Amino acid sequence: MSTRTFASRSGLGDDGLSLGLAPARTPGGIVAQPSFFRGFAVHPRAVAQGLVTLADITATRYFRVAPTTLKDPVLTAHGDRLRAEVFSADNSVYARLDVPASALDGGEISHGTTNVDIGEDMRRMLALVPQAELLHLDVGSAGLSAATPTAQAAERPVAMPDRWVRALGNAAELHRDLEHRFDAGAAHARAFLAQLPPATATGRDGWLSAGRAGIRVSARPGGVWIAGLNRLSALKRLLTLATGLSVYGSDGGAAVEVHLPGARLLVALTESVTRGYSGEGALLESLASPTVLDDAAIVSAVLAYEPLIDVGRLAKDAGLSSGATRDALAVLASSGRVGWDPRDGAYFHRELPDAPERAERDNPRLVRARGIAAREGAITRDGAAYLVDGGNGVHRVSAAREGRMCTCTWYLRYGSGRGPCAHMLAIDLLEKR
Repeated sequence: MSTRTFASRSGLGDDGLSLGLAPARTPGGIVAQPSFFRGFAVHPRAVAQGLVTLADITATRYFRVAPTTLKDPVLTAHGDRLRAEVFSADNSVYARLDVPASALDGGEISHGTTNVDIGEDMRRMLALVPQAELLHLDVGSAGLSAATPTAQAAERPVAMPDRWVRALGNAAELHRDLEHRFDAGAAHARAFLAQLPPATATGRDGWLSAGRAGIRVSARPGGVWIAGLNRLSALKRLLTLATGLSVYGSDGGAAVEVHLPGARLLVALTESVTRGYSGEGALLESLASPTVLDDAAIVSAVLAYEPLIDVGRLAKDAGLSSGATRDALAVLASSGRVGWDPRDGAYFHRELPDAPERAERDNPRLVRARGIAAREGAITRDGAAYLVDGGNGVHRVSAAREGRMCTCTWYLRYGSGRGPCAHMLAIDLLEKR
């Protein structure tokens, strides 16, 4: 197995995860202290306003609305694009700005990930960038620097909140279910953004659908359900720049992607304002495999830092089945190392520290399920159902039209909306032996 030495040590402290950043891959070899990109934005105002929009989102708590001091996007260079990602302060909103190589000039994009804080000086400078002014960017292990002919600002790397790593993994799994529903042109996109409620307007829900007159928001079922329209409020900043809009939906959430000159900005929402990505448990079923950690180590060794991961080719390179490869990617997702792009319908890679132990540490239900499955006689058949002794009573897991059901307190409280309960996972582990 190949290994890579990181430029600095990773560590988990009271303030969050300090990233040990990976060296960049370049045509000339490995660079220990990389600059991922140094050059100009072809569409400076779109990039600047996109970054400020991310800063607005990560500084807002939409459930019991209140501002916070968080303003720190995760910046990743993929060789063919730059990506910046954030979560809202309450973890119920994920947002990502994608800038392709065609919208960047004067520098080669390498590979790497860093986490910076967009402070007030940087935010103020970016917010005032006009369309015709040059905007120079330098993204790398030293942080983020931005400069115009009249102003400049720089931000150093900061610790990534630990719950963001958990949230990145759950977001990757939940976003796999997002399906493209409809597009809108510039005029309809701007009209929709203009009518969005402010962040403080809680309790505003609705169904989005497209028609000849534009995007409708209705209380009647039909289209894509948006719980908490106020969670899209930061997109109003992009109103004059929007060239179009795409809407994605699933049973477990929704996403709106604003098309910008030379960029796109996606905002994805959890099923409810009260639910955050860090607590969803979306990866649990994929992690319930006896070989998943070993498979993840193989996949990690052959992963080539692609902006879009070809699962079929990755499976062939790793010598694994497609199913085992997808489960292995779930382990990497639990460390924040892979995400999902609904537009491309593919995983993408982040160069974060490999931490396979997070799969169990961040999923106590999985640890409990392994303990149940390891006990002789803890799981027995009762006709088509199972009886599972979880240590505090025997619970019945049965099949139903909408999926499996369990008589435990956890299932009665959350249902299947936050992944399987420990008793269901224990059955999966037993069946996969």
